[in-house]
Amino acid sequence: MTGGTSRTRPNPLQYVAYCYGYRLPPSMREWVRNDLTGRGAAWRSVLRVTIPCVLLLAPFLLIHTSAYVHLGMTIPILIPFIYFAIALNKVYRRSRLVRHGLDPELVEERARVRDAAVHRAYAAKYGHSTTDRED
Repeated sequence: MTGGTSRTRPNPLQYVAYCYGYRLPPSMREWVRNDLTGRGAAWRSVLRVTIPCVLLLAPFLLIHTSAYVHLGMTIPILIPFIYFAIALNKVYRRSRLVRHGLDPELVEERARVRDAAVHRAYAAKYGHSTTDRED
């Protein structure tokens, strides 16, 4: 796209392209990492997927009819769309991390840090880690 590769944050044009799947330069990897794994990443991801759907459904609201018909035209499309955006959120974010050359397991990083004390307490009480499994 435009701009030098020394930037650490995308410009508005790069950001819009990034929202639609464009791969940002390697100098922006830390920004991408924070965007996809930091605080609020799940909701940002759901919004990025949902906004285009809302924009495609908006013209239906211009049709002169009752509110019930408007809801009947848009809600049956919008609700499942949002449902799948939420259900597949981690899959989408992992895919984007891989596309930018980052480890897909970073999606779980915040949960691992948040739950570390619980895992340590479990290991201290029962003598082994929750990640030790017998296959």
